[in-house]
Amino acid sequence: MQKQKTLAKSFSLEGKGLHTGLDIHITFNPAPDNHGYKIKRIDLEEAPVIDALAENVIGTQRGTVISKNGIQISTIEHAMAALYAFEIDNCLIEVDAPEFPILDGSSICYTQGIIESGVVEQNAPKDYYIVKQKIEVKDEETGSSLIILPDDNFSVHALISFDSPVLSNQFATLNDFSEFADQIASSRTFVFVREVEMLLKNNLIKGGDLDNAIVIYDKKIAQEDLNKLADKMNIPHKSIDELGYINNKPLVYDNEPARHKLIDVIGDLALIGKPIKGRIIATRPGHKINNQLAKLIRKEIKLNEIQAPVYNPNIPPVMDINRIKELLPHRYPFLLVDKILEIGGERIVGVKNVTVNEPFFQGHFPQEPVMPGVLLVEAMAQIGGLLVLNSVDEPERYSTYFMKIDGVKFRQMVVPGDTLFFRLELLAPIRRGISSMKGHVFVGEKLVCEAEFMAQIVKNK
Repeated sequence: MQKQKTLAKSFSLEGKGLHTGLDIHITFNPAPDNHGYKIKRIDLEEAPVIDALAENVIGTQRGTVISKNGIQISTIEHAMAALYAFEIDNCLIEVDAPEFPILDGSSICYTQGIIESGVVEQNAPKDYYIVKQKIEVKDEETGSSLIILPDDNFSVHALISFDSPVLSNQFATLNDFSEFADQIASSRTFVFVREVEMLLKNNLIKGGDLDNAIVIYDKKIAQEDLNKLADKMNIPHKSIDELGYINNKPLVYDNEPARHKLIDVIGDLALIGKPIKGRIIATRPGHKINNQLAKLIRKEIKLNEIQAPVYNPNIPPVMDINRIKELLPHRYPFLLVDKILEIGGERIVGVKNVTVNEPFFQGHFPQEPVMPGVLLVEAMAQIGGLLVLNSVDEPERYSTYFMKIDGVKFRQMVVPGDTLFFRLELLAPIRRGISSMKGHVFVGEKLVCEAEFMAQIVKNK
């Protein structure tokens, strides 16, 4: 079972803001389990904190902007991509301006900071968002689309297309996070000359220059207009006939723009608040459609606080019925767990197959067989007992006794033919033999029951 991660120590960077032109200082700090990504505006009174989550996004023009209670932070996507690619779950970011520094226009400075700081495992298990069916968002007007498909790992395939003789069609792929630092992180943002004047008129890109962006001159304009733009950008005059890339540093990769769009996809999807297991195909992506997908997933996460466990019947259980009988004293007709699929220090996943031959169906009810809710709770308790026993040496010499059950909710009936999936997690570390945990029971993807438990582990006499 994979654990959450945070930085081993803090690191700081400084640079100018792309749109404000301000000199900005930013610090990335370790954060505790289940903290997520949070951004603190230390330049403001009371240092307000904003959760870096998709529902807080208020702008997607030339960067991702998040806001809470009127306080906003922009251009966060390059840093978010680096944190996400290094599988960091928890980080507190302190910044003294309304945007992150643009640095060189890529994720490489953030990446180097993470590498130098180091990454450490924490106690809490990672809580993945597991893609179980195709999800698609599409913009018919622009032709942009994002598709996310089930997969055992995270990967992104980005395709870009522009009506441009210089930059037409490109693609880039990230198959594994191990490729990010060397193959993706140094890809810089880009802008077309025809967009620059509009951005300047809107009081943007005050900090933009040829050191932090690739500028693409692909459509001829009047020499006088090109000279004026060159003066505003503090770059040498260029002949209107010389179409191509304008930058101080040569392209890092032939498909650097496509690789940068891949950074943006990762950074924007980092705002769902969980690591993803799924394969993303991004066609003509941009911050707007990236955020549409992130918000769609966030909506599902909030509706379904806990996802149903993934069940592959071809994978052997970590505990079969024989091992379960060695640890639990229960026997027919009261042994209500068939196998354990996953177990770790804080979480366990178990299975119970419900058949019409269950003895309780004879009386509950003969004409409408329904599994009693109290037995769903008992099954949770037995699986929770196995989780607690997993924390001690020689578990065969101990038993667990439940002391309290709270917050029990039944959401739908369980009937013959259902397969029950149980997911239980510790709410706090076990202390003095006392444990508290939260349990969820699923049939397919539907939550049917949930409860909180307190239990005590006792050595057998």
